[in-house]
Amino acid sequence: MEVTFLGTGTSGGVPLIGCECEVCKSKDAKDNRLRTSIMIKHNGQIIVSDCGPDFRQQMLRENVKKLDAILMTHAHRDHTAGFDDIRAFNFISGKPIQVYCDYTTQLGIKDQYGYVFSETDYPYLPKMNFTIIENEPFSIGDLSILPINVLHGGMPVKSYRFGNFSFITDAKEIVPAEREKLRGTKVLIVNALREQEHYSHFTIQQSLQLVEEINPEHAYFIHMSHQFGLHEAVQAKLPSNITVAYDGLKINV
Repeated sequence: MEVTFLGTGTSGGVPLIGCECEVCKSKDAKDNRLRTSIMIKHNGQIIVSDCGPDFRQQMLRENVKKLDAILMTHAHRDHTAGFDDIRAFNFISGKPIQVYCDYTTQLGIKDQYGYVFSETDYPYLPKMNFTIIENEPFSIGDLSILPINVLHGGMPVKSYRFGNFSFITDAKEIVPAEREKLRGTKVLIVNALREQEHYSHFTIQQSLQLVEEINPEHAYFIHMSHQFGLHEAVQAKLPSNITVAYDGLKINV
């Protein structure tokens, strides 16, 4: 399984509009972060987790010619604002894109894209079909997926485990029963917003504590704000089994 980090930034992206901080002004390409998303290639299938406002740019950068499914975590706009651009894949495949999400996320997407679901025959609307997931294992093709429920502030968000690989975005709390689903994970991808406390995201220290508890072979930090710090400076402080992910990074898991 190949995993591509399509974007590793938080909701505003990095650089942040109008900001003059050293991270936003950095010349290091690893400090430029599109909104968080990953792409999974598995046995010929291509699956993207979340479809944010940078979706079009991410698909062009990675030269993606087909898309089999979109796996959603929640309905915040930094994770849903790219759905209009799935039209290109509709045109290529001649069919709707399959979207996997919980019921609340489906409602959020339908609310944000009301024009898509209105009774119109306009031919150039994005087309999608929904598969509703709950808290039980499911499959996309031959890829088995275990949902993991996390809390983003007070908002329930879906994270996912794919065999020995787990992906957690937009989390502040994981209750013990859901943490148990992470045991044995060899590769852990987890949000690490910044050093300062935040009400709905793990801080760097809280992410480090989770990595220590789960003890994967390797962990990758994502969903980082400009307050996270310079890529190279933070990486130099981290244990050798933790990597600050960056846009375009590819790993095999």
